[in-house]
Amino acid sequence: MTVLSIAILLIRILLGLTFIGHGLQKTIGWFGGNGWNKTIASFRNMGLKPPKLMAFLAALSEIGGGLLLALGLLTPLASIMIIAAMVAAIITVTGRNGYWITNNGAEYNVLIIFVAIAIIIIGPGVYSLDYLLF
Repeated sequence: MTVLSIAILLIRILLGLTFIGHGLQKTIGWFGGNGWNKTIASFRNMGLKPPKLMAFLAALSEIGGGLLLALGLLTPLASIMIIAAMVAAIITVTGRNGYWITNNGAEYNVLIIFVAIAIIIIGPGVYSLDYLLF
């Protein structure tokens, strides 16, 4: 039980922090990101309407879902938020390029979706706020 919980903790922290980083790229331009105005312009260019709302929802899914996942709080909701972000990425960007990431395909997105589903199935582990609170 402890080894599995440590493994889940490591996966949750890495995945959660990665998604927080993606959200910060979109919102404030950290980690080489474009920042808020360029993100909105990018969403507009992709035909997403309304682009400000879509950018906000993407950032919320990434930052909020990432934070909740890293903490192990409301873990199923956190995983669903991350899954939603990845499904949106497949629909709007990577899906048309096939599977492999070498062609800017959906490989990364699909992998993240399956990891998030596995976390829902396995649960957040004992090293989580969910375990402490519920």
